[in-house]
Amino acid sequence: MPGGPFGGALRSGRVDRRDRLIRSGLALASELSLEHVLQRIVEAAAELTEARYGALGVLGPDGRIVQFVTTGITPEQRAAMGDPPAGHGLLGLLIEEARPVRIPVIHEHPHSVGFPPNHPPMTSFLGAPVSSRGTAYGNLYLTDKRGGEPFDEEDEEAIVVLAAQAGIAVENARLYEEAHARERWLAASAEIATTILARTHTDEAIRLIASRARELVNADLAWVVAPMPSGALRVAFADGQRADAILGMDLPMDDSISGDVIRTGRAVVVHDPTDDDRAFEPLIEAGHVGPAVFVPLSVHGRAFGTLAAAHEPGGRPFEEEAIRLLESFADQAALALEYARVQQEVERLAVLEDRERIAKELHDGVIQALFAVGMGLQGTALMSGDEELATRIEGAVGELDRVIRDLRNYIFGLRPGILADRQLDKALRALVEEFQSKSGIVTIVELDETVASELSRMAGDVVQLTREALSNVGRHSDAATCRVSLFQRDGTAVLEVDDDGKGFDPETVRRGDGLTNLEQRTAALGGKVAFESVPTQGTTVRIEIPV
Repeated sequence: MPGGPFGGALRSGRVDRRDRLIRSGLALASELSLEHVLQRIVEAAAELTEARYGALGVLGPDGRIVQFVTTGITPEQRAAMGDPPAGHGLLGLLIEEARPVRIPVIHEHPHSVGFPPNHPPMTSFLGAPVSSRGTAYGNLYLTDKRGGEPFDEEDEEAIVVLAAQAGIAVENARLYEEAHARERWLAASAEIATTILARTHTDEAIRLIASRARELVNADLAWVVAPMPSGALRVAFADGQRADAILGMDLPMDDSISGDVIRTGRAVVVHDPTDDDRAFEPLIEAGHVGPAVFVPLSVHGRAFGTLAAAHEPGGRPFEEEAIRLLESFADQAALALEYARVQQEVERLAVLEDRERIAKELHDGVIQALFAVGMGLQGTALMSGDEELATRIEGAVGELDRVIRDLRNYIFGLRPGILADRQLDKALRALVEEFQSKSGIVTIVELDETVASELSRMAGDVVQLTREALSNVGRHSDAATCRVSLFQRDGTAVLEVDDDGKGFDPETVRRGDGLTNLEQRTAALGGKVAFESVPTQGTTVRIEIPV
């Protein structure tokens, strides 16, 4: 009877379930964290239907399960079960048909494929798709109603309503996260631009790019790869877990994902790097790299590096929105780096113009004046009848000649074009000849003319480096012989000055201005300098300059 005790209890149960549905919908609508929304959906569904176990399979763009949120299973049980389900069997049926599925006994259904090892035993099943505005976000899975009876029609109706509420909540949470991500993108881009405009060193800007990129897409690890003069690639900067393990690592251009991205200028998304033949295994293993995305750092269609972000193995693949966000951020970062490069080039040209002006003034003004003074003194010496006075005057004229030669050397350094016209190899040979005549140290020259030609644009700096190194030999080495070599190795120009002198202990010797000047001038050319010396066994100064 409708008015009897059973009818009243039934109405009371429906009202109670309706109230719980309303409360669940309000709770989901108030939650903006996608991770928390997913967990609350599963827990609300299990509570509403009195299910012992519940799960929510989040679908990726390809329709596969990319995230699996559970309730009723302990972390230990979850770990023992291994990887998330691939979406076969009953789970696959729900994905394909996208409609509610209610099954009294799981193992009797024709689509049942059994359970993986260490999976809890389950009997009844209820599932429903979670979607909003035609977009499928995932599927709700519930098993084993408490009390042992199968799920009924009312359970199915309730879970359909909850799934609809869940779809709206998931959409809202994703929109909020996208808005928050774009806000972080704007902040990160502004920070990069501010760093560049503040004339901070480019290395600091690239480090900031790696750091902000990792935060932007919530990755475990991010790194920047740049080409080297030798043609190989190198991890220039890394941020996040195991960053130290991959920082400075060299990888090939031909057999690496980064090399492929630089050549094609297109992003590459990898779900499992261990299954990709292009992946550089040492980096994947050292960085503990799982799902990853590699995007080009490019300006005007030309890629000059890559920006990569990755999760640990087993992590969920990057979503389309995160990939687009990373690509857009990389474009902004590359534009900022290009601006910094152009500014440095403008400053370099300004310095060259200033050096050209100073050189012209020295050549046309100071040297001509010194020549006139020297000629006047020589005339005075010829007219003087005092032999001692004439000798002193000739000594002063000789000193003026030395000053004029030094000024010319300075002019050669200020105006590389002068040396380029004279050819670098000839200028170096003339410098060595002058050094040998003054110091008495037998000096051998071994020059590769091709390398000298390639270095003509920085000829003034190369001459100054050689002069500084030879000056150290003449002042400190007590050497009998010395050798100046210029050759190419692995795409790099190498200038070596070695002697057979008394040598020194690099760990204990006090560093003077000579060694410091060599290091600073070499660094300004983008190269590096090494000092090799052993007491009583001579010294080698090796300068490497990118060609």
